[in-house]
Amino acid sequence: MIGAARDIWTRLLRMRAAVLALGLTLCATPATTQTLAELAAQAQQAAQNVATAQIALEQSKTAKDRVRALTDTIGSFEQGLAVLRDSLRNVTTQKTSLQTRLDTQEDTYARLLGVLLTIDKTPVQTQILHPDGPLTTARSSMLVADVIPALRSRVDTLRAEMETLVYLNDLQAQIFQDLTDGLSQLQIARSELTRAITDRTDLPQRFTADPKQTEILLAASDTLAIFAQGLDMIAVDMAQTSLPSILDRKGTLALPAPGRIIRYFNEPDAAGIARPGIILATQAQAIVTSPTAATIRYRGPLLDYGLVTILEPQTGVLFVIAGLDQVYGDIGQVVPAGSPIGMMGGNSQTIDAILDQSGENTGTIRSETLYIEVRQDQKPQNPTEWFRIGE
Repeated sequence: MIGAARDIWTRLLRMRAAVLALGLTLCATPATTQTLAELAAQAQQAAQNVATAQIALEQSKTAKDRVRALTDTIGSFEQGLAVLRDSLRNVTTQKTSLQTRLDTQEDTYARLLGVLLTIDKTPVQTQILHPDGPLTTARSSMLVADVIPALRSRVDTLRAEMETLVYLNDLQAQIFQDLTDGLSQLQIARSELTRAITDRTDLPQRFTADPKQTEILLAASDTLAIFAQGLDMIAVDMAQTSLPSILDRKGTLALPAPGRIIRYFNEPDAAGIARPGIILATQAQAIVTSPTAATIRYRGPLLDYGLVTILEPQTGVLFVIAGLDQVYGDIGQVVPAGSPIGMMGGNSQTIDAILDQSGENTGTIRSETLYIEVRQDQKPQNPTEWFRIGE
C-alpha cells in the first residue's frame, strides 16, 4: 500500500514539476515591446498633415498660389503616406509576430491543461497525504503554491496580448483607410498640378531661346559638357541681370526630390561608367522641384540622359537634373525656389502593392532614379557639397 502511494506521489511530483516548468516558460515569453501609441500617433499626424495641406489648397485663388499650394499638398501627401506605409508595415509585423507566438504556445497550453486535468483526477486524500510524512506533504504544497501565481500571471499576460491583437487589427484598418484616401487624392493633386502649371503665365522671362539653334546644338553635342557650353550661344534677348548669388547657401540647398543617394560623385556604375554627378533614388511619380530660384536654360531630351531640365541659379552655375518623366516650365522662365520643374516616372503605388510589401515585411518600394549634376564655370562640382544630404 505504501509502495503504491509512493508511486502515485512520484507521478504527482513529476506532473507538478512539469506544470511549474511550463508556467515559468510561458511567463518568460516577452509581450509586444514596440510602443503602439507611437504608431497610432504617427498615423494620426500624417493624416492631419494631409488634411491641413488640402485646406491650403482649397483657399488658393491665383494660378501661382494654386501651384504653390498643390506642390505643398503633394509634398505633404508623400511624407504622410511614407509614414502611413511604415506604420502599416510595423503594425502588420507586430500582428504576425504576436499571432505566431500565440500559435506556438497553443501546444504548450494544451500540455499544461492535460497535466492539470490529470492532477485534478487524483484522489484528494492521495494528494494531501504523502507516504514520507508531513514534511514532504508541506514541500509538495509549496510547489503547487509556486505554480498557481505563475499561471495566473500568464493568463493575465495572454489576455493583454489578445487585447493588443484586437487593437492592432483596428489600427491596421484605420491606416488602410487613410492610405486608400491619401493615394486617391494624391493622384488628383498631381493631375491638377499639371493643369495649373500649364495655365500659369505670370512667370518672368530672363531670355528666350531659338528652337532651331537648340536643335542644331543638340545634334552637334556628343557630351553634356559640350551642350552646357553652347547654351549661352543660343540665347536671344538675354537679360543682363542675374539672380542673387547662392554661394552663401552652398551646402544647404534642398535636393530636387526626397530620396537617398545610391551613387556618388564620380562613382562608377555597374557598367563601369563614372559620371560627375549623383544618382538619387526617389519614389515613383515624385514631384521634382527647383532647389532655389533659377532660370530654366533647357528642358527636353538630351543624349542618353532622358528628359532633362537645366537650371541656372546664377551666372556661371548650372544644375543638370535628368531622368524625369515629365518636365514643366518654358525655356527662359525664372522659377521660384520649390517650384515644380518635373515629375518622376513609374506607376503610383497601389494599396494592394503596399499590403503585399507589408505582408512580406520587406519595406521595399520600387523607386525611380534622378541624376543630378552641378557645373560652375563649366567645371563639374560635387553635388553633395551643394545640397543638404541625409534629411
